[in-house]
Amino acid sequence: MSKGEREMSLIVEVVRSGFVESTHQARMLTVDAAGRPVETRGAVHVPASPRSSMKPLQALGMLRSGLRLEGELLALACASHSGEPFHVDGVRKILAGAGLDESALQCPEDYPFDRAATERGRVYMNCSGKHSAMLATCVANDWPLSTYLEPAHPLQRAIRQTVEELTGERVAASGVDGCGAPLFYVSMLGVTKAFRAFPMSSEDSYERKIFDAMRTYPEWTSGTDRAEAKLMRALPGLMLKAGAEAFDAFVFEDGRAGTVKIEDGGTRARVPVTVAALRSLGLDAPELAELAAGTVLGGGRPVGELRVR
Repeated sequence: MSKGEREMSLIVEVVRSGFVESTHQARMLTVDAAGRPVETRGAVHVPASPRSSMKPLQALGMLRSGLRLEGELLALACASHSGEPFHVDGVRKILAGAGLDESALQCPEDYPFDRAATERGRVYMNCSGKHSAMLATCVANDWPLSTYLEPAHPLQRAIRQTVEELTGERVAASGVDGCGAPLFYVSMLGVTKAFRAFPMSSEDSYERKIFDAMRTYPEWTSGTDRAEAKLMRALPGLMLKAGAEAFDAFVFEDGRAGTVKIEDGGTRARVPVTVAALRSLGLDAPELAELAAGTVLGGGRPVGELRVR
């Protein structure tokens, strides 16, 4: 396979009853433990929208600015959580530790991802862990609370500086994420480089603290039955963070890392491509087989799969 062919986007086929009824295109970048490219598919050097895959970097900026969280609550600060009871309790605990309650949150009201829950509110919104940590950081520094989402706020300036440092790139553009926080556009190359910093930093570093929290408490970073948690449980030593519009970023404890972006934002293709990325690095486990294939249902039973080409 030529270099040009390797850099073409991946194709994900949605197969129903033996017929290819839809396709998705995907970008993918994987690097080995030394940071050398293993597989490059698509334009991984152009600015992308990592969305919530940037939450570990945002949390790092907060720790550097005085946030004091440990263990599962630190994992929750990096989460796109499902709004399960323990997530909601954790958010309230972070806020209470800063002398606040959920009325201080400026993320939108939402229903939780957890279908068993029916309540709606800001605390149930999947980014409320990050927002509660942002507010706690502001309290630690006596920074204004009412404007904590403004790009010019000291908190957001500190986060942007952290993003640029770890990615090795200037932010190409900025916008507003779904939760209302600033969103920074950088390349998949930059995000992959940034994720490698988490396990490769010293044992007592903030980077390593985030890495250890996320891989130790995977259900706190997403949800009990979410694919992200299943992948981390199947591959101990893996830190993975999903973002909206079908972006994934991950790193293994030895520095193997990668990023995935489904071009049309189709989330059903994200996990099969992420499994393909992990496998390109020799990271595999029996539990990944079902996640790799995806499931196409007909009449409530499996009648097809997703195939990565």
